[in-house]
Amino acid sequence: MKYVILLGDGMADYSIESLGNKTPLEASATPNMNRIASEGTIGLIDTIPPGMTPGSDVANLSVMGYDPILRHTGRGPLEAASMGLPLGFEDVAFRCNLVTISGDEEPTMEDFTAGHISSEEAAEIVKSLNGSLRTDHFVFYPGVGYRHLLVWKGGPADLDTTPPHDITGKSIQPHLPKGDMAPALIELMEAAAKLLKNHPVNEARLKNARRAVTSIWPWGQGKAPRMEPLTKRFGLRGGVISAVDLLRGIGVYAGLEILPVEGATGYIDTNYSGKARTALEFLKNGDFLFLHVEAPDEMGHEGNLDGKIHAIEDFDSKIVGALLEGLPSLGDFRIVVASDHPTPIALKTHVADPSPFAVLSSRKDENAARGFAFSERDAKASGIFITPGCRFIDHFIGDWRTIVGQSRA
Repeated sequence: MKYVILLGDGMADYSIESLGNKTPLEASATPNMNRIASEGTIGLIDTIPPGMTPGSDVANLSVMGYDPILRHTGRGPLEAASMGLPLGFEDVAFRCNLVTISGDEEPTMEDFTAGHISSEEAAEIVKSLNGSLRTDHFVFYPGVGYRHLLVWKGGPADLDTTPPHDITGKSIQPHLPKGDMAPALIELMEAAAKLLKNHPVNEARLKNARRAVTSIWPWGQGKAPRMEPLTKRFGLRGGVISAVDLLRGIGVYAGLEILPVEGATGYIDTNYSGKARTALEFLKNGDFLFLHVEAPDEMGHEGNLDGKIHAIEDFDSKIVGALLEGLPSLGDFRIVVASDHPTPIALKTHVADPSPFAVLSSRKDENAARGFAFSERDAKASGIFITPGCRFIDHFIGDWRTIVGQSRA
């Protein structure tokens, strides 16, 4: 049996008036996800435990079978694992965005991606940050695009920090780090802003009418978590495909092989087809594959409705369709397509509402086959609801017939 999770980050959404009160999922052409929902079993999955922030770190830990209440320490240490960076006992890892902040009297978060800066440009900036601001306590590490890492040796894990994508278009002042040692982090942010003001990368970007990187924004901090490998729990060989360090880092802790794909960007221009080909090649000998696409989430954060629909349709045709076509030649399989959390166009940030999932098995007795489409509305109508404590992956890899029986009932 091959087990495949295809996750379109932030695909779920709310009804939109301009779409005739449909959601982007309902308005998109998604014949392959609809086939999985129609012939298989669809439901809602709640990935965010009560009281926790609806981030992709929390949500994807839930999808992968880890209780975020017990295992989540922050996004930073997960991304550190992806970079192959071992964290010492005193190390606190922060996700560190390169951002564009505008306005002198009331500084505002203009763009949490700094115009989706390229990894090559960003690496030059991170190199400069280390050259001028690195100390025995603070070290920067380059990541992908606007996503980087800051490690603070002896730093606090309990600071109050805000994800920059939650405050697009808002004043940054109320959202600066808070806590006993926060002034040291704010001082570092201010020093970075001064350094970046006349940086050669920014000068070149401005000449090409692109946004400059005006500051850094540390958030999502934590110490290294302790997690039992998923592969050990189930006795499987598994792999993960994602452009972003967060998902690759979860994969490292889960014991999964990190499968690189050239042209995987974490944005709408990502190499969808390359991801699908890499997945099918790995599954010739592997048992479990987690494939993540960030593009729908990025479009949600931008409030880009056309872009989100385009990302969903590319995900459906180039990834879901390719896997459905290729898997039967590899033997029996179960494939799930899911959204980890909604990223509504209207809000431009994550919410904790449940999201749709659908599972199709090559074994017909493992399917409810109730004719639903893949949408928020049909997922709710199915009556299947999986909570964070329900260990979805235990059912998916274990006795899926239990969930199918609930659907048929």
